[in-house]
Amino acid sequence: MALKAVPIWVCVNHIRTQLGFTDLGSRRSGSDSNLRFGVDKSREWECCGMVLSQRAITPVEDEKPLAPRFDSPGGADQTQITESRGFHRDLNSLPRPLSATDLSSSTSDCSKVRVAYQGIPGAYSETAALKAYPNCETVPCDQFEAAFKAVELWLVDKAVLPIENSVGGSIHRNYDLLLRHRLHIVREVQMVVNHCLLGLHGVRKEELKCVLSHPQALAQCEMTLHNLGVVKVNADDTAGAAQIVATDGIRDTGAVASARAAEIYGLDILAERIQDDCDNITRFLILAREPIIPGTDRPYKTSIVFTLEEGPGVLFKALAVFALRGINLTKIESRPQKKHPLRVVDDSNKGSARYFDYLFYIDFEASMAEPRAQYALGHLQEFARFLRVLGCFPMDTAL
Repeated sequence: MALKAVPIWVCVNHIRTQLGFTDLGSRRSGSDSNLRFGVDKSREWECCGMVLSQRAITPVEDEKPLAPRFDSPGGADQTQITESRGFHRDLNSLPRPLSATDLSSSTSDCSKVRVAYQGIPGAYSETAALKAYPNCETVPCDQFEAAFKAVELWLVDKAVLPIENSVGGSIHRNYDLLLRHRLHIVREVQMVVNHCLLGLHGVRKEELKCVLSHPQALAQCEMTLHNLGVVKVNADDTAGAAQIVATDGIRDTGAVASARAAEIYGLDILAERIQDDCDNITRFLILAREPIIPGTDRPYKTSIVFTLEEGPGVLFKALAVFALRGINLTKIESRPQKKHPLRVVDDSNKGSARYFDYLFYIDFEASMAEPRAQYALGHLQEFARFLRVLGCFPMDTAL
């Protein structure tokens, strides 16, 4: 399916050379100094006081979301959630996760922001939502895709999405979802991850033989779990692992999850901060249907995605438009295009050249209200086949 660039207003000079780095207005005058990329008025949209024209769009296709799975030595029967066995809180009263096909309308309290997240109560994503909006109503979803759709269908106001971890790196699936959907990044949240070892009341950590959690959480606590000599079992998410331990009631089975999950599901915290790296930080994005109006009153960050024309040094030119305007890049991520992942080029030499066509995701420290950011994107569009602004939002500098 062809994608369209997110429109923003920007006035820049037409740069006639492939590597002309002077901004408009510095060496030219007259009407030519205020050329706009996009002559046809019917193809210009207003947003945040800037404009970028429509360009030829490179089709990008994403794979369908994978169905959630749970791997355990005991088979599928161990994944069934049984009735509450005398816990201090009725698990059946917890919110039911929305699914991607749950299209029923729901009433919402207009005085509260409703934020969707992937997982069940006690998940780290829910904690991130509460950090961003302390009085919000959190809505669990069974998949990241369902969280996106919940916002698009007006079932919730926003969605929270983990995008990268300082230990595990980028969450590539979620980068693909950002491109597949038309939501806007309106905020980021950085959160220190505190992995806890949870178990039933009265159990000592030395008694554990099996520990459940999300694969990333298990990998981040590998040394501690290795020293305990336990079997690691993958679960869909950390809070889900805690719920399984609580409902199954098996004393030699524990979970790696948050302290909040221990409180919700009535488990004991057998050990805290069991992650191998104490500086374990996850960055989350807050998504909404409409972008926010960028300002200059605080540090802002802008996220974009683009593809490039073919040719030597094109990526260098793309990055140079930021460097020559004093704009700091905080993130660059490349993802192969799904529809045309491999291109074969014949040339005069023997054989053929094979390479991937890539999408480039970039975060840079500048607000779209600043002329330097507008000029940089206008310049980048000179050799970008596709360009979309994912969001311009205040930076989170507090942990």
